[in-house]
Amino acid sequence: MLAAMPPSPSSPSASGANSARTRGDACPGSLRLHRADDGALARVRLPGGVLTAEQADVLGKLAGELGEGDIHLTSRGNAQLRALPADCGGELALRLGESGLLPSARHERVRNLVASPLSGLDGRGNADVGPWLAELDALLCASGRAVALSGRFLFALDDGRGDVDALGADVTLLAQGDGDALLRVGAAADAVRVPGAWAARAALVAAETFLDSAPDAGTWRVAELPAGPDVLLAQVARKLAAAPARTPGAVLAGAARSPAPARPREAAAPGFGVVTGGAPGAAALSVGVPLGRVAAAQWRLLADTARSQGDGTLRLTPWRGVVVPGVAPGRAAALLDALGRAGLVTGPGSPWSGVGACIGRPGCAKSLSDVRALAGAAVGPVGTLPVYWSGCARRCGHPHGDRVDVVATAEGHEVSVVRGASRTAPVVVTDRSLPAAVAAARG
Repeated sequence: MLAAMPPSPSSPSASGANSARTRGDACPGSLRLHRADDGALARVRLPGGVLTAEQADVLGKLAGELGEGDIHLTSRGNAQLRALPADCGGELALRLGESGLLPSARHERVRNLVASPLSGLDGRGNADVGPWLAELDALLCASGRAVALSGRFLFALDDGRGDVDALGADVTLLAQGDGDALLRVGAAADAVRVPGAWAARAALVAAETFLDSAPDAGTWRVAELPAGPDVLLAQVARKLAAAPARTPGAVLAGAARSPAPARPREAAAPGFGVVTGGAPGAAALSVGVPLGRVAAAQWRLLADTARSQGDGTLRLTPWRGVVVPGVAPGRAAALLDALGRAGLVTGPGSPWSGVGACIGRPGCAKSLSDVRALAGAAVGPVGTLPVYWSGCARRCGHPHGDRVDVVATAEGHEVSVVRGASRTAPVVVTDRSLPAAVAAARG
């Protein structure tokens, strides 16, 4: 059975008025490395979080040979390598390309696709979004126009359960029970129904229309469009309806827009445990990763489990977890136990359930605290609310939804509780009192 859910990742939002931006999008990638305090950082895009066991081996070897050895999971289901030498870019690109992890150098930072991690594995949802994921990634990599997308622009492919829809992507496909998809852009009030066979292409049309509508290169997200998302949706609908007969426009010509469903307040993140209900004779394993940092031995175990006991793939989730599909139901409990003994979160009793943190010191120069060490020291009984530790007021990677917010300041650490749109007045707590204060706030 599934249990304890991790905190939801943050809903992407505008990072400020585009007119205030004086530089281009510096979002890191596999080819554009970010210089952090602990060395260079590479972010490897994994659409839908999907990679093969062999590709996982490559990432593990690169992390060990060039960096610190660990794999860091992101809130978009991607993987980061840290503490890399500044001159490793050529070798990194070569080896990622040979493994299929870099299908297009021009598009490597725009392949930002999240998908329902349990789609097709548990019998829930309206459709398996795997085919949409593969097609949309291929279409993106083939589009010369899509190169101009920001590294922050996000696509979400939701199988109907509402998990990744809750992340507030720029372009979202929602699987419907009749095989169609609802296409929504940003927070537009309406959506456009498209045939499932044309869903991926319609999502690309929406992204390219966004680029045509953006007033300048400093407009990175749909939420930043001066005219708003509803105007963009109307433009997308007209463009689809006017398309030639060989494209989805012929099917969509008479389609009416409909009110977009409300986004779930809380994302239905995968619980931890054995996943059943999908294809007969197959189960999956869903595990969490403390603070999203996978040690080298844990990463090898996950890859080996996928290769020898699963279908040969892994799925990294936007909640910094890992799903191993295709295991034999009779072996699932024993395999889950082995992952638990390796230090991964496999059920509701783990003190790490619901605990998250940014990289903090010493990896980030802007951080005022080693929040990961403090989070570990404060780990205790599982609380009602998740807790997220931030090394500074930027709150990088903070989760979406109700939570306890711990933020390092020059005076100490501010602890507040976020519920919906409200936040309690922050209380400054000293390091010695933090574990008790956080436990009390979590409830």
